[in-house]
Amino acid sequence: MAGMGRALTSTLSFLRRAVSAVNHPVLSALIPVVILVAIGFVAGRANWIRAEASKDLANLVFMVLTPALMFRTMSRVHVEQLDFRPVAAYFVAVFILFAATLIWQGFNRRAAVLALACTFSNTVMIGIPLVELAYGPQGLVVLLTLISLHSLVLLTLGTVVLELAVAREGSNPGQRSPRQMVLTVLAAMRNAVLQPVPLPIIAGLLFAQTGWLIPEAVDKPLQWLGSAFGPLALLLVGVTLATTSIGSELRGALALAGAKNLLHPALVALLGWLLGLAGLPLVVMVVAAALPIGANVFLFSQRYAVAENQVTAGVAVSGGLALLSLSLVMLLVGFL
Repeated sequence: MAGMGRALTSTLSFLRRAVSAVNHPVLSALIPVVILVAIGFVAGRANWIRAEASKDLANLVFMVLTPALMFRTMSRVHVEQLDFRPVAAYFVAVFILFAATLIWQGFNRRAAVLALACTFSNTVMIGIPLVELAYGPQGLVVLLTLISLHSLVLLTLGTVVLELAVAREGSNPGQRSPRQMVLTVLAAMRNAVLQPVPLPIIAGLLFAQTGWLIPEAVDKPLQWLGSAFGPLALLLVGVTLATTSIGSELRGALALAGAKNLLHPALVALLGWLLGLAGLPLVVMVVAAALPIGANVFLFSQRYAVAENQVTAGVAVSGGLALLSLSLVMLLVGFL
């Protein structure tokens, strides 16, 4: 009996430690993310969600749920409350890593696409639900401040560099004139602004400056739509991982994932420290930098017909490894 009592006591002690560990702020934010991604992965493997259906669901997330969440969140934020210094540190780190990749790989289309993969974070599908869970509404406002500029800056930068690389290579069918290059860059800037990510953020901020409040009859549906965003977005991430083939591109994919998931946040943390930044804004920027590669990079690789297989594998591997690398980064940023 005494032995059974000791065993029961040890078991209860172990369970208490396990519950305490699960309640750690980092794990309590990441475990729901892991569970939802895993459910999506199983659903994708079991073919419960077909490729055509996942595309329709992705459109629903981006065209309906994302704008509702972003507009409602930013409709209560005044511009003077925003701190753009951490965002500046984030983009300085982006430019350093982007330039270093170009120097390492050579100035060509492939290098430009890989540089974009090393710096373009999945700030929406994974970043928003994770940051909201871990850091609450204040953290979400900080992240949306970054998101308002993220696509505009990075997609414009990627377009400019890729167009210059195409002109330099001189091997692309129908070589572009300087006027065509300028028009392409301007179109990229317009498309980066007029999409369901930055536009509702800007609209929400403009609405907030009026001092008005969203009528409850409108606010409630926006709240419901925003609440549906996180679970559905994470399920779709899992479905995407389940249907992506890595194949022979594993080595290159691991290199991209290492640069994006670990080197990028390390640079942001270092620059933030050098600039004297601290607290929640810096923490959110570092976590945003640690997010896996965003799917928009694959669209660029398709458009310019370069590194398509490596980028596809890189997005999948980066997303899978993020479950571990984000845990590490979120533990370490607690010391910032």
